[in-house]
Amino acid sequence: MVKTALDNFRKPPCAELLGWRLLDARPEEGWIRLAFEGKPEFCNPAGFIQGGMLSAMLDDTMGPAVLVMSEGRLYTTTISMTVNFLSPARPGPIIAEATVTQLGKTIAFVEAKLMAEDGTVLATATASERLLEAARVVR
Repeated sequence: MVKTALDNFRKPPCAELLGWRLLDARPEEGWIRLAFEGKPEFCNPAGFIQGGMLSAMLDDTMGPAVLVMSEGRLYTTTISMTVNFLSPARPGPIIAEATVTQLGKTIAFVEAKLMAEDGTVLATATASERLLEAARVVR
């Protein structure tokens, strides 16, 4: 496993809830691969994972892609995010990938996708992210 800026950060409660786990990263490319746990508690009445939970997974993949690419210097806040739901997501492992497509001085553009274990693409997203210097973020 490659070392990343995430090695020095404690997982926030939202990441714990989603079962967030780093699988791989290529910081110089702004690419990250994560695993989430699609819990039965996340399901709608039809038995599929509710779209808001999938959106949270996508959001919690794109921000860390920027953090990793910036070597821990930049946090993000989402300005806008567009999500496309392509296939119903069932409970179980969910794989996420994100790529920073452009890292500017104040804004980053990022894209992500969620996949089932068999490779079926469940959802995709694009986002514009406001960049915040980590040293200035109040904890």
